[in-house]
Amino acid sequence: MSDAAPHVWRATPHEAETVAELLVEFRDHIGRDWPSDNAFHAGVERMLERNEADFLLASAADGAPAAGVCQLRFGFNLWRAGTECVLEDLFVRERARREGLGAALVTAALERARERNSRWIELDAYEDNAPAIALYERFGFVLGRSGGRREIVLARSLDDPR
Repeated sequence: MSDAAPHVWRATPHEAETVAELLVEFRDHIGRDWPSDNAFHAGVERMLERNEADFLLASAADGAPAAGVCQLRFGFNLWRAGTECVLEDLFVRERARREGLGAALVTAALERARERNSRWIELDAYEDNAPAIALYERFGFVLGRSGGRREIVLARSLDDPR
């Protein structure tokens, strides 16, 4: 582990390529081959230019190249009566793991959510990703429960006409 403290910052539109490259690595890491590299690059550029999301980048030290990323999206939630934050796509390059970048990204995400006056932050993780779940639990995240019932995430593509 390095003696230097991890450095986290909000990505600017000029860093869209770095963000996209890290997200492409994440896509490959989880065994997917879509969206394409070009789609990631175009999508990140769009989201940064339109201020549709915040992307946080992390490096082992100030001035070092980015080796971690996460995406934050914000919106009003009626059930929370306020802004909520969705933390997505937290990824740290394999060679940079165990250096505190994941924890630094979660800390920065919580700070950014508070800056945006979010009342709630949520995320999802693969149930077999024990290291990620342990990281999130260290920061107080818990499996969703409502009225004693477990909450699960269901999704579908709107490209399918069904």
